[in-house]
Amino acid sequence: MRGAARALRAAAAPARPRAMIQDQSRSHPTGAPWRNFYGRIHGKALKPNQRRWLEEDLPRLSPGPVAWDENPKRLPLDPEAVFGGRPVWLEVGFGGGEHMVHQAASNPEVGIIGAEPFVNGVAMALGKVRKAGVGNVRIHAGDVRDLLDVLPEASIARAFVLYPDPWPKARHHRRRFVTPEHLDPLARVMAPGADLRIATDIPDYVRQTLEEVPRHGFDWLAEGPRDWRAPWDDWLPTRYERKALREGRRPHYLTFRRVRPSQPA
Repeated sequence: MRGAARALRAAAAPARPRAMIQDQSRSHPTGAPWRNFYGRIHGKALKPNQRRWLEEDLPRLSPGPVAWDENPKRLPLDPEAVFGGRPVWLEVGFGGGEHMVHQAASNPEVGIIGAEPFVNGVAMALGKVRKAGVGNVRIHAGDVRDLLDVLPEASIARAFVLYPDPWPKARHHRRRFVTPEHLDPLARVMAPGADLRIATDIPDYVRQTLEEVPRHGFDWLAEGPRDWRAPWDDWLPTRYERKALREGRRPHYLTFRRVRPSQPA
């Protein structure tokens, strides 16, 4: 219930510019670590049916207690129990949920956990989950770092990071997902042999991805240009990709495999 309540409070709050959100006191009574969060958590006012989905559906689709106020001891989740022993996939920043729901419908033999802090995107995804009638999706409406804290080691069989925020200015590159702050915990929760798919239309994001991800125990699986120019066989284009194509940018599809421990920093 707390996740849904936080999402509704965020949706009702006045819009703020896309900027850093932080706890100005630099501490938290739950003991949560100091983490800057960059980006938006809500946009336009939600429609009544979207607010209803947040109230009714988000609590039952929770993967378990993730936030620090509901799990201050950071006890690990039990995704095997949640999904009845099925392999578990993770989508980081699922946007409006079209890819996540497509994968869930196409792969009923797996469970999928999605993390997304943008409340409007969460509401859109809940509508898609309802329409598709899929039962193998769980949603964390918040920062993926909190979710990675409590996922068991080697519990994720596949992960998706699709069109993450590019943070194009050089001084903002440290905010990108492909940095040690995110890749260290992601590598911890991914099982040996698990695949990591990253899609982006920003050439410099490709550069940073190819530099950083292999340092965290992943091999890039490409053998030729087609391997990063052509989408995956089970790919569903997202609205972000369609926008990129309209604006003349070329998508890149990068596949990595978890094969070894991360290199020391």
